[in-house]
Amino acid sequence: MPPNLIAAKPLPQHKLNIDLKDVLFRASLPLLAMLAALLIGAVLLLLLRANPFQAYAAMVTGVFGSTSGFTQSLTKATPLLLVGLGICIAFRASVINIGAEGQIILGALAATWFSLAFRHWPGWLLIPAVLLVSFLAGAIWGFIPGILKARLSVNEILSTVMMNAIALQLMNLLIRGPLMDPAGIAAGTYLAQSERIPEQAWLPRLVPQTLLHAGAILAVVLAVLVYIFLWRTTIGYRIRAVGLNPDASRYAGINVSVYQALSLTLAGAFAGLAGAVEVIGVQHRLLEGITSGYGFSGIVAALFGGLHPLGLVPASWLFGSLLVGADKMQRAVQVPSALIDTILGLVVLFVVASNLLSRRWSSRRTIEISATEEVNS
Repeated sequence: MPPNLIAAKPLPQHKLNIDLKDVLFRASLPLLAMLAALLIGAVLLLLLRANPFQAYAAMVTGVFGSTSGFTQSLTKATPLLLVGLGICIAFRASVINIGAEGQIILGALAATWFSLAFRHWPGWLLIPAVLLVSFLAGAIWGFIPGILKARLSVNEILSTVMMNAIALQLMNLLIRGPLMDPAGIAAGTYLAQSERIPEQAWLPRLVPQTLLHAGAILAVVLAVLVYIFLWRTTIGYRIRAVGLNPDASRYAGINVSVYQALSLTLAGAFAGLAGAVEVIGVQHRLLEGITSGYGFSGIVAALFGGLHPLGLVPASWLFGSLLVGADKMQRAVQVPSALIDTILGLVVLFVVASNLLSRRWSSRRTIEISATEEVNS
C-alpha cells in the first residue's frame, strides 16, 4: 500500500480526554488567579469604604473607554513583552533571571549615549544602530551572571540581583555627571536626566497624538522569532532539553553550563532592548525610574503567558492593561497608591502560585497517563 494511504493510528479516547482537560485547566489557572486577587482587592476596597464596583469599572473604562487608554496599555505592554521573551528563554533553560531591571538600565544607557554621540546620522540608520547597541549592552550585563554560573556555579538569583544594584548606581552616576542635560546645568536646576535625544532617533508613532510607537510591532515580530528559535532550531531544542532535564542533557552530550549561560545572555539582550524602546519610543531621554518596574513585571507576564513566546503576547497586553487601569482606578475612587500596589502585588503572587500549581498538575497527569498506558498494555 502506498505510504500516503496508510492511516495514522488514532489516539485512545481516554488520552484525548486527559490531554484536553489538562490544557483547559492550565490555560484557565492564570485567569482564575487574577480573579482571586481582584476579589481580595475588592475586600480591601470595602475596608477603605470605597465601592469596588465603581473602582473596577473605572479600571475597565480606563483601558477601553478611550483611544488614549487603549494605546497606553499597548505601550506599556511593549517592554513587558520584550522582557518576558528573555524570561521565557531563561526559564526554558531552568535558570532564573532577576536582573532584567539592571539590564533595562544598561540598554537605556547605551541607547541614550549612542543617540547623542551619533546625532548626525540619519534616522533610517540611527534607530537600528541604537537598538543593536542596546541589545548588545543588555547581553553583556546578562552574560556576566551567566558566565559566573557556568564557570563558578554562582547562584544566578544572587548575581543578577547584585547586578541590578550596580546598574542603578551606574545610571545615577552618569545622569548626575557626564550625561546630565547641559540645559539643566546652565539653568541651575541640575535635574537627574539626560539631554533630549535627537528626533531622528525617535521611533515612529503608530497612532497620532498617542504614545503608541513602532516598538510594539517590533516586539510582536520578535515573539514569533523567539518561538521559531526555541521550537524550530537546534540551539533552542538544546536550551529546552537542558531545562527539562539537565542530567539527561549532560549524558546526551549537551554542555549544560554553556546553554544556561547563553540563555541568561539572551535574556539580558531582550531586556536591554526594552530599555532602548523606552528611551527612543516613549521618554526620549534618560530619566530616573526609566525601568518603571518592567524588569519584575515582565516575569509575571511571562508566567501568565505560560512561559511561551506566543502566549506572552496577549499576557503582556493584559498586564499592561492592568497597570493602566490601576492608575485610572486610583484617581476615580481616591484610594491610597499603596492599595493599588497591594492589589497588583496580589495579582503577581497569585499568578506565580498558579504557575507552581500548574506544574504539579502536569506532573500528576503525566504519572496518571503512564499508569493508564501500563494497565491497558
